[in-house]
Amino acid sequence: MKDAWVRATVAQQKSTGAFMQLTAKADTRVVEARSPIAGVAQIHEMAMDKDVMRMREVKGLALPAGQAIELKPGGYHVMLLDLKGQVKAGDVVPVTLVLEGKDGQRSTLEVKATARALGGTSAAPAAAAEDHGKHKH
Repeated sequence: MKDAWVRATVAQQKSTGAFMQLTAKADTRVVEARSPIAGVAQIHEMAMDKDVMRMREVKGLALPAGQAIELKPGGYHVMLLDLKGQVKAGDVVPVTLVLEGKDGQRSTLEVKATARALGGTSAAPAAAAEDHGKHKH
């Protein structure tokens, strides 16, 4: 796992996204996400449906052995809903991913994702804010 980050929020905002790059040594699936800052954490996919970008929960995300899978704005990501407070730039947000191997054995991956400001110093966080801010839950 590398490059883990979450989008900082404004006061009263109740959701945000977590993004990272995951590479598994063996074929694995991400089957669950949790975070103490959120009432609900889900694995989501954004995809085009006709000419409309839609977001939906997925029950699992395949991590083929040795292949980097990027969770990014506009694609797969961890959606953190029912936030318990504002996520401020620089905050470190703990996210637990539950992984399941081909044998059905489960393990957890503890992720520490740093919150990035909405404006950010690079285009990626700003683009993420624009993409993610349009979702209706």
